Amino acid sequence: MQILTWEESKKAEKYFQLAWEIAKNATCERSKCGCVIVKNDKIIWQWWNTPPKGLEWQRRCTCDKNSYHRKVTDRTCCIHAEQRAVMDALRNYPNEIEGADLYFMRLDKDWNMSKSWKPYCTICSKMALDTWIKHFLLWHEEWIAEYDTEEYNLLSYQYTE
Repeated sequence: MQILTWEESKKAEKYFQLAWEIAKNATCERSKCGCVIVKNDKIIWQWWNTPPKGLEWQRRCTCDKNSYHRKVTDRTCCIHAEQRAVMDALRNYPNEIEGADLYFMRLDKDWNMSKSWKPYCTICSKMALDTWIKHFLLWHEEWIAEYDTEEYNLLSYQYTE
């Protein structure tokens, strides 16, 4: 993990601000998230979390996550914002996603920016690895951190909270 300098953080904040705005479109009833994928200061794609297309009626947003069998690894009904952004970037900019940076933002219950936890999503980390995304960027309480995607993936498997 690399903690961004003040100057780097100021530059990153504009992408987190955009991810926050995008997250307002999320249709998940449990969590509102946004993601922006950037390469060489060009926004390649952006998206928010939603149920799979055509299955909006199959919501499980209000289900207790502990009610699922332990083999159900993703206990949400929605496609993650990161997954949506990666899939659409692959469709629209397949030659530009390699080496890109991924910015993730979650909204709190009042629709404000919510600072990120430790890396924890193995689904998104594996997808980012497989598409050669270079970095995950998270805005933690104390600082903005840039994670090499391999490191993010390793940390996500170590998450225990």
